Amino acid sequence: MDKKNKRIITISREFGSGGRLIGRRLAEKLDVPYYDKELLDRIAEESGFCREMMEDAERKAKNSFLYSLASAMGTGESGPESLSLNERFFLAQFDTIKEIADEGSCVIVGRCADYILRGMPEATNVFVYAEEADKIKRAVQEYGVPENSVRKMMKDTDKARANYYNYHTGRKWGKPINYHLSIDSGYLEIEDIVDLIIRYTEMKLYRLESY
Repeated sequence: MDKKNKRIITISREFGSGGRLIGRRLAEKLDVPYYDKELLDRIAEESGFCREMMEDAERKAKNSFLYSLASAMGTGESGPESLSLNERFFLAQFDTIKEIADEGSCVIVGRCADYILRGMPEATNVFVYAEEADKIKRAVQEYGVPENSVRKMMKDTDKARANYYNYHTGRKWGKPINYHLSIDSGYLEIEDIVDLIIRYTEMKLYRLESY
């Protein structure tokens, strides 16, 4: 595919911000492949790792000390086999995301894709956030999360995402400098946000064409 027509959008998001909904709608509107949970299936297929083990490792990242300790503990052998299981999971994820991006236009939600594809001109990295009240409302009404547990789920999920991202990238999750576009989803409808992101990528592609 011609680089000038290639459009890769990564979506990082706070829990309850609607980032996954935005990503899926973007993929539908652009008619390009969408990767979220589907990405784990592909990583598992290509690497041989069990999907459930990878998901469990990501959930455990909510305890940053234990996750860092487990990630740092290798096997004592030499070569790639010396890496901890968490590090090997991340390397498999890294390779798969790079491979997907090489194949053509797509939308990828989460999994440090913004970092993995850093420096790729065709990639637009978006961070979606919102005020707490807006996130709670969406999580309860659209995700079906019980109201009495939504705050804990929101806190635990975002903590795990931040710790996982910070550990593997050496950067700070949610920091604006790591993204091209940061959007507060509480003030716009999903469709308006999708149109805004598409317009932004069009302007980036226009600049790419002029180089």
